Amino acid sequence: LRETGFHERASMLKALGAYLTERKAALHALSLHTGATPRDGMIDIEGGIGTLFVHASKGKRELPEGKVALDGPFESLGRSGAFGGRHIYTPMRGVMVMINAFNFPVWGMLEKLAPAILAGMPCIVKPATDTCYLTEACVAMMLESGILPEGALQLVSGSAGDLLDHLGPQDYVSFTGSAQPGAMLKAHPNLVRNAVRFSAEQDSLNAAILGPDAAPGTPEWDMYLREAAVEITAKAGQKCTAMRRLIVPEALVSDLAEALADKLSKVVVGDPKVEGVRMGALVSLSQREDVANAAARIGAEAKVIRGGWDGMDVRGDLENGAFHPPTLMLCEDPDAATAVHEVEAFGPVSTILPARDAAHAAALANRGGGSLVGSVFTGDPGFAAEVTLEAAAWHGRIYIADRDTGREATGHGAPVPHMVHGGPGRAGGGEEGGGVRAVLHLMQRTAVQGSPRMLQAVTGVWDAGAPMPAAEAHPFRKAFGDLVIGETLTSAEREVTLADIEHFAEFTGDTFYAHMDEEAAAANPFFPGRVAHGYLLLSFAAGLFVDPAPGPVLANTGLDGLRFTKPVSPGAKVHVTLTVKDKKRRAKDHGEVRWAVSIIDQDGDVCAVYELLTMVQG
Repeated sequence: LRETGFHERASMLKALGAYLTERKAALHALSLHTGATPRDGMIDIEGGIGTLFVHASKGKRELPEGKVALDGPFESLGRSGAFGGRHIYTPMRGVMVMINAFNFPVWGMLEKLAPAILAGMPCIVKPATDTCYLTEACVAMMLESGILPEGALQLVSGSAGDLLDHLGPQDYVSFTGSAQPGAMLKAHPNLVRNAVRFSAEQDSLNAAILGPDAAPGTPEWDMYLREAAVEITAKAGQKCTAMRRLIVPEALVSDLAEALADKLSKVVVGDPKVEGVRMGALVSLSQREDVANAAARIGAEAKVIRGGWDGMDVRGDLENGAFHPPTLMLCEDPDAATAVHEVEAFGPVSTILPARDAAHAAALANRGGGSLVGSVFTGDPGFAAEVTLEAAAWHGRIYIADRDTGREATGHGAPVPHMVHGGPGRAGGGEEGGGVRAVLHLMQRTAVQGSPRMLQAVTGVWDAGAPMPAAEAHPFRKAFGDLVIGETLTSAEREVTLADIEHFAEFTGDTFYAHMDEEAAAANPFFPGRVAHGYLLLSFAAGLFVDPAPGPVLANTGLDGLRFTKPVSPGAKVHVTLTVKDKKRRAKDHGEVRWAVSIIDQDGDVCAVYELLTMVQG
């Protein structure tokens, strides 16, 4: 796996996503046995497959073709630039052990596998026993596809035995589950002794805060009511991101309790294979008992607003099935309560907490001791900002919902692979997700110091001070694959005249005094008198290095890092150096070339620098 580059691994992920998509019907059939409804199964199966596609896309767009990723720019460590440093990411030399939870047997695996494969780490999957048959089916499909190198993906079902005893400093353990086993695993003697990297996604008493402006009849009220009902019942509440605590302005508690209880009473519960069922069963009878016990502990501090099966449409065997009714409680004194902020009923159970204002709402949310996600439903930007700044330190993700997000909003309980999925404190302290961040998190960051020439050999990227061999032919006549990092075109000179400056000012309308008024410009501490427009210099630079004939260069897509470093007065002569700094293939027939451009005057001083981006065929 490590012999491949980032783009090859990204292609593997895309191919895996396509392979699983063609076979997802078999996974959905098994998913019904977990108690999940078809809609729940989509969150797990299509959601997991989507994670593969997102990481494949981001890997191609945001990571280099090769095996080394860079962190930050070149750091000059001396006066002349002859010695400097770069931070690089390279693959670790171990395996990633995934110890996953029962509630998302496909997505829970694929959200970890995608960045691990992209990072060059082979994976050992250890699914939760209750739903391991669904994980096994997905793993079997990926292995039979032949897409991954042999040994890059392995499965351990049931007991992990002495697996953790064999891990070392180059390995990584990613755990998802409740806090108690997470703490036990983190303290495993071998993991501690060998400093094995460990991350955990644990319990999370996620809060959803309703703003005081979001009264009945507002779009924000409707969104809150709809999402709360979904979060309580989706996957029968067996979601690490479910809304456990509904923090509501005191004046809106009664209205919210009545409206939400009414919604929950209309949910059809039962066998997920039966038509019309919206909420299925918990994963097991033992889990049903755990949820009931946790709800009873919370109930000691809160009263039940909606619970039990009275008046509900049930289409399943309540006695022998692992069903639990949607349960809504109200804790009238959340400041004095403890269980409501400490006990997670991992099922369809949620509690309303009255709040006085934004500060109180944030303080109640923070009482959870660290959460994966907290949400704010409001049309008031000031309220949203106050809650976010007070609560962010205790949350991995803050979801702000208002009428402007429309249909694009993903929802409180939907982690997306582009954004961090983890949280501090009780939530485990992990930072899974986050796009390429998740990939780099699984790699080793190393500081490499040396001359620019040596650093280029390591990174494959040109930096100032590295060799600049003269281009034998105009680089704009070369195909993408033929361009060599560091090769440089040095242009002819061009004199910048006062007539040029005045014509550019008249033509563009940019008559800023530094270009048009000698006395005013000379009084400015930055200028010796009238000077050329910076954008005039850019235009002249393009004229000096562009080859006008049709050829491999397809388009100029932008520039980065533009700096004007020395004013150019009328009569100065400038030339340009154009250096191939970096290349990234974007498709089979073209790639993006990053050029380092310097505009240099007759004294050899650099007047402007920037990086030009072009798409080049070949």
